[in-house]
Amino acid sequence: MRVLLIDDSKTMRGIQRGVLAQLGPTEIEEAADGQDGLSKAIAFQPDLILVDSNMPKMDGLAFVRTFRMTDKHTPVIMVASESEKSRVIEAIKAGVSNYLVKPFTPDLLNQRITETMARRAARTVASAA
Repeated sequence: MRVLLIDDSKTMRGIQRGVLAQLGPTEIEEAADGQDGLSKAIAFQPDLILVDSNMPKMDGLAFVRTFRMTDKHTPVIMVASESEKSRVIEAIKAGVSNYLVKPFTPDLLNQRITETMARRAARTVASAA
């Protein structure tokens, strides 16, 4: 699995990298903001993107809106410090596949990744039928 981690916190990217290592062989690319993430997404072609909501230059919502103009299918999990219902709804409308609130446990991140990828696999099977 190819995963793009977009977060301005190197520590947070390290935590996510550790959880992903538990899921099996994974190629990981990192970006420190949404602008960097867009260029890396085009070049890296990830199977999954984890994006922070609050970053300099381009925040997570702006990244998702821009990314969805060219890619409607790659799963994107928003990792946010806000859990207000309006923020979650705004992220879903922008095109996120799942939403995770900080601070989170490694098990919860693992669960979000697993359920997001399972939904993607189910859609792929359904569209092939």
